[in-house]
Amino acid sequence: MQWKNTSERYGAIAQLFHWLIVLMIIGQFILVAVFDDLPSGAEKVQIVGLHKAMGMLILLLVALRLIWRWLNPVPVLPATQNKYQRWLARAVHDTLYLLLFAIPLSGWLMSSLAGRPVGFFGWFVFPSLASANKEMAHTLHEVHEMLPIVLLVLVALHILAALLHHFVMKDDVLRRMLP
Repeated sequence: MQWKNTSERYGAIAQLFHWLIVLMIIGQFILVAVFDDLPSGAEKVQIVGLHKAMGMLILLLVALRLIWRWLNPVPVLPATQNKYQRWLARAVHDTLYLLLFAIPLSGWLMSSLAGRPVGFFGWFVFPSLASANKEMAHTLHEVHEMLPIVLLVLVALHILAALLHHFVMKDDVLRRMLP
């Protein structure tokens, strides 16, 4: 098993970060669907708490993934890609990283502004990022709900590009992120 990235493919650690974050994001959308349908009460508070803790874990994993990416070579894009395709691939990846930071950070700030704690699986509570401000919390709630929609659109583009590479261009772009 290859742990580190090479110029041809991603290593096991990069793949683990990628797929674990993917699964956790899917879990986040499921949790939101569940707590959106619940009436106010203890069960909803518990599920929202899990959503917050998972969001903070995603933030940590994305930070670790980015550090790993800086410490390891990233596989080169196929020579068949033109300048525009390389620019687009880079722009989508960079924006995905930006969103994977912005979404949990906006949730943490929103919770801080609402005067609600952000715990981490019952182990500790993150410090508040700001003093309570209900109006700003409401505005940030709107942002926090919009950003995942943008994430979904970019993830769809990311998946379509990977499938295009695999089935149309017949290169190894998709296979190099698979175990």
